Formats: sequence, C-alpha cells, structure tokens
Amino acid sequence: MKHEHIRGSLKLLILYLLDKEELHGYALMQKLKGIFVYYKPSSGVIYPTLQSLRRSGYIEVVKAEDGDKKLYRITDKGREYLKENEEKLKKIFSHIEAVRGFHELGGKELKESIKLVIKNFQNLNDKQKEELKKILKETSRKINLIIFGGD
Repeated sequence: MKHEHIRGSLKLLILYLLDKEELHGYALMQKLKGIFVYYKPSSGVIYPTLQSLRRSGYIEVVKAEDGDKKLYRITDKGREYLKENEEKLKKIFSHIEAVRGFHELGGKELKESIKLVIKNFQNLNDKQKEELKKILKETSRKINLIIFGGD
C-alpha cells in the first residue's frame, strides 16, 4: 500500500480505533504503528488528519489531559461514516494482513536487499549486474510458478 493510500486510509483507521475507545493523538500513533508493518505514521500526519476529522464532525475533543493532550472520541456522524465505509475498512485490514504475511515470509529481507541493490547500483560492475539479473529473473519466475502454477 503506497503512502498516499495509507494516508487516505488513516481516517478510517482512526475512526475505527476511536470507535473502540477515546484516545489522544500519541496513543493513536502507537496503536497505528502496531497495525501497520512498514509504515509508522508521524505526528505530522496524525494531527492534521485529526483536525480534518474534527472539521468534518466525525470526531470531537472530549477533554484535554494533563494540560495539552486532547482526548478524542468518535461522534455519531463518525460512526455513520465508518459504517458506510465498512467494506473499504475490511479491504484495508485485508491488505495490511497480506503485507504482514509477506513480511513474515521473508519479505522484509527481500525489501532490504532490493534497497541495497538500488543504493549501490551505480557502483556494481558488469559481472555483479549480470549475476543479479540472473537471480532476479529466476526469483521472479519461481514466484510466478508458486502463485500461478505451471512451468
């Protein structure tokens, strides 16, 4: 899931979490970190999203905790919006679970290896590039074979 899509999904995920309990911004960030595998929403994303949800009437501030911490809760309008987008929320969780499963199968290591290749690509010699080409093509072929079967 690309970060733009995650940001679009954040509204629904925040409403989902606030439907379970009242939370302040930091607690929401911690819970969202636990949901995502590769993405950790920052305060620069969370707080503007909370403001947007508040302006839309989907959440409200219950009270300020310990001075500045605002405690948020979902409104009836927010619950309606959440219910209207129930299928979209299911798809979001389904995608997150698929990414988590890929991660557990070794996807994290694969992702790190690809990043390493891209970072060092300019310094690779022809022999290294040829070897990587063989490995990548063979890996792609094997993945397609596992997914789609056949030869």
